[in-house]
Amino acid sequence: MSSTVKYDWYQTDTMVTVTVLLKNAAEKNYSVALEQSKVHLKADGIEPIAINLWDAINVEQSSHKASPSKVEIKLAKLIGHRWEALEKQEAVMAPPEATVKKHQHDWDKLSKEIEQQEAEDKPEGEAAVQDLFRKIYADANEDTKKAMMKSFYESGGTVLSTNWSEVGAKTVDVKPPDGCEFKKWN
Repeated sequence: MSSTVKYDWYQTDTMVTVTVLLKNAAEKNYSVALEQSKVHLKADGIEPIAINLWDAINVEQSSHKASPSKVEIKLAKLIGHRWEALEKQEAVMAPPEATVKKHQHDWDKLSKEIEQQEAEDKPEGEAAVQDLFRKIYADANEDTKKAMMKSFYESGGTVLSTNWSEVGAKTVDVKPPDGCEFKKWN
């Protein structure tokens, strides 16, 4: 009865180490055959392993040794670069890429359509109030903008005034909504 064996690998710039999990490897009469682009491992009771390597190795400088639970195969790289994988994958023909027809976009027209759509979509609830405040601020003169910023900041967001002559002369007091009370936190 033959079984499949698990193996893993890691690499450095000059070596690739393949670890084959094989209990009692010495007792199983294991053998490793190294070629420049292939590794073969045979042992009693397992299916033979043949690995097509990602790149070429130096067979003379490569080695293997067995321990009680595994066989470690050290492969010396011919060219010192990182391998993308242990095994070289067979080249698969990629399907031809579909040709994409390029469309010409009229960005000015698209921009006008979006602006028109935004103008038609009326915001509701809180969004409508925020939109109103944005419009007031955008269309306001410098004194009105200063009044809005100062009143909102000094009142902690509870007052919004557009009258600079009223707001500029004194500090704006906090006016919490009905049913709420203001507390200072230190």
